[in-house]
Amino acid sequence: QVQLVESGGGLLQAGGSLRLSCAASGRTFSTSTMAWFRQVPGKEREFVAVISWTGGNTAYADSVKGRFTISRDNAKNTVYLQMNSLKPEDTAIYYCAAPARSFWYSGSGYDTNYDYWGQGTQVTVSS
Repeated sequence: QVQLVESGGGLLQAGGSLRLSCAASGRTFSTSTMAWFRQVPGKEREFVAVISWTGGNTAYADSVKGRFTISRDNAKNTVYLQMNSLKPEDTAIYYCAAPARSFWYSGSGYDTNYDYWGQGTQVTVSS
């Protein structure tokens, strides 16, 4: 069974930076695309960023482009989300996700493409 465990969330002021981590186990991490989504209670889950299994392809939501960077370390089975210039509207629970398929990548951001989800980590940005 695939397990994804997020960490690194917290409370900070607008303009600050935070790095989220997602540790994966239970599958060959190096063959899996990984993605970050976020959700505010009462709202739909929103795509944030995705990275292909080699790290050679990435895609971002327009709302975070230029501020957030997704990266991965296949030796550590971990994907990261570096978040800079944070805004109050970035406040959400952040989830990492992985598809069941290996060697598959899409920059479309549809959450139905992802089969495994972490428990989420809360990010709160105050104004």
